[in-house]
Amino acid sequence: MTAEAGLPDTLRDLPAWTPGPVELADLELLLAGVYAPLTGFLGAFDAAMVIAGGRLADGTPWPVPVTLTVPAELAGHARLVLQDPEGVPLAVLAVAESWQDPTSGAHCLAGPVEALRAPAHGPFHRMRRRPDELEPVEGPLLAVATREPLHRKQLGQIRQVAERLGASVLVLPLLGGQHDEALVRALLAVRRDLPEGTRIVPLPLPERSPAERDVRLRSHVAAAYGATHLLADLDVEGTAVPVVVPEPWGYDADVEVWRPVARIDPDHVQAELTAERLGELLDRGEPVPDWFTPPAVAAELAVARPPKHLRGLTVFFTGLSGSGKSTVARGLADALVERDGRNVTLLDGDVVRRLLSAGLTFSRADRDLNVRRIGYVASEVTRHGGVAICAPIAPYAATRAEVRAMVEAVGDFLLVHVATPLEECERRDRKGLYAKARAGLIPEFTGISDPYEAPSDASLTLDTTGLTADEAVERVLALLVEGGWVRP
Repeated sequence: MTAEAGLPDTLRDLPAWTPGPVELADLELLLAGVYAPLTGFLGAFDAAMVIAGGRLADGTPWPVPVTLTVPAELAGHARLVLQDPEGVPLAVLAVAESWQDPTSGAHCLAGPVEALRAPAHGPFHRMRRRPDELEPVEGPLLAVATREPLHRKQLGQIRQVAERLGASVLVLPLLGGQHDEALVRALLAVRRDLPEGTRIVPLPLPERSPAERDVRLRSHVAAAYGATHLLADLDVEGTAVPVVVPEPWGYDADVEVWRPVARIDPDHVQAELTAERLGELLDRGEPVPDWFTPPAVAAELAVARPPKHLRGLTVFFTGLSGSGKSTVARGLADALVERDGRNVTLLDGDVVRRLLSAGLTFSRADRDLNVRRIGYVASEVTRHGGVAICAPIAPYAATRAEVRAMVEAVGDFLLVHVATPLEECERRDRKGLYAKARAGLIPEFTGISDPYEAPSDASLTLDTTGLTADEAVERVLALLVEGGWVRP
């Protein structure tokens, strides 16, 4: 792929590449100066030094490797246009080093990046600000870099720490999770509960591991925005600004307020609502208690995590040709419409082949592309609260994992392995495909001349040899009822 025609003549014929989500986030922060002193992607030695000791080759502290992976065919170019998912050019990479990751074998490019235009993709990009676009504040500045909404406990802790430091507050919603939009809305909803003048600047910063490196990275980002302190739950050494760990707070059931645990009679400390308990309430559609979080935050939580019986879901059937997966998938689609009134989209393998994937062959590359297309459509159905039922052969574990990741970024995913034995599938052979494959008329036929990789991560395994279609459908329905996706 070459860069789009809207570029200057000197760049128009350069190859172009769309980095993955984490690398796009790194690119945006590099271009904004947030990753100073870095000016581009790291080479092999710098990356190895960072991984081994948290420092660049010249000794400068830096917590995480910031690298760019590209296809092998791009590894030999001197310059490369980096673009967003819509193909909009964002920057030019001047390649200083081409190297191969010793662990993954991936091809990487290193070198400085030069901005072509400001990124305009992703939620709330108009609220994003470069450090040099913010008015400096006088005195201390407390940064709160968070991937979670602020509940009443955290709001009280922030006010307490800010008052003790005499600090202004900068909230940095860290984007890169499943519910970025809801996170920013939830933080905007509690702005009035934060110290006066608090600013909110969303940033694309996917989570890194281990947790200590993630805190150090947050501290570098906070320092770039002029923060003098970082609020965090983990006390870590070697941060760019001092980390402040707030003292424990609890809910005083006697006077019905949150305050430091040291000021509460131990008999009056109410047990905190755990993440697991909060998830259970949301899954069942029950209200989140007001003592735990402000109503506006509870409303955003409910939007981000609807009750299971209203949540988007993909049921992905996989199995050999003739295993019965299409029959069970059609029966499940009918049953859901009849008993639950859900919006159901059936993506059967043969129908998709005629419409969505017309023109594709049965080579491994084209079969993978067919399954990815099914996964993309399923993820969009799931994103909008519908139920997608898919029934391709999907023989390869890696491609099924890609589909799972696409769907789970926006909703729920269940894998059903229709594990009917090859002998039974071949005995049925309604379309005569196995006979043609045995005769060598169909190359790369799954189960005969091409492998089927049985899943190890299936939510349900069915062998339809001794089951009627209705019995198989009932087993899938039982799984959905037990999981809460369908009402009993």
